[in-house]
Amino acid sequence: MIPINDLLLFALASLVMVVSPGPNMIYLISRSLSQGKKAGIISLFGVMCGFLFHILMVSFGLSAIFFAVPYAYVTVKFLGVGYLLYLAYSTITSKNRVFDADKGLKPDKPFKLFNIGLLTNVLNPKMAIFYLSFFPQFIRPEYGSILNQSFQLGIVQIMISFSINFLIVISAAKMASWFSKKPIWLRIQKWFMASVLTGLAVKMALTKVK
Repeated sequence: MIPINDLLLFALASLVMVVSPGPNMIYLISRSLSQGKKAGIISLFGVMCGFLFHILMVSFGLSAIFFAVPYAYVTVKFLGVGYLLYLAYSTITSKNRVFDADKGLKPDKPFKLFNIGLLTNVLNPKMAIFYLSFFPQFIRPEYGSILNQSFQLGIVQIMISFSINFLIVISAAKMASWFSKKPIWLRIQKWFMASVLTGLAVKMALTKVK
């Protein structure tokens, strides 16, 4: 069982991730603006199922690796450190741009809306790499089953992601307008996001394996 303090830290990190403008946020706002809140919510469920797919794959993968290879935890941990630092660097060096949601998306039926949201995440290898580097810093072999710990983190991440993205969908027009009028937010969140990623990488590197 993961200690509550670690879960709260993970929840905070997950919150920072989801409020940072990215492909999912842009797609959900665009879909909501072009086809309404109902379409945005259906698309959101597809996106969440995509998250669930990656979480399941990473959870079973980490469990199998840690069980089969005694020192795999240390290896995965430092690979995660490297990837998180890379993400921090990429965040800093990425070009600033005013948030611009596409209001002209072609209307689609519910099944297609769900599939687009699902496949957008399932077919994105960066999501799997992110989870594979992000989860191990909060998972400790001495806390019990690696699989159970992974599911704990996954549930927390999905709940936070769904809650924030749901609010974004139902207030899509205001969100798009706010971002377009306050582009400085993109610069602020860029540096804040990089600081969080760097902090998580340092925390992971300093975590000792008992």
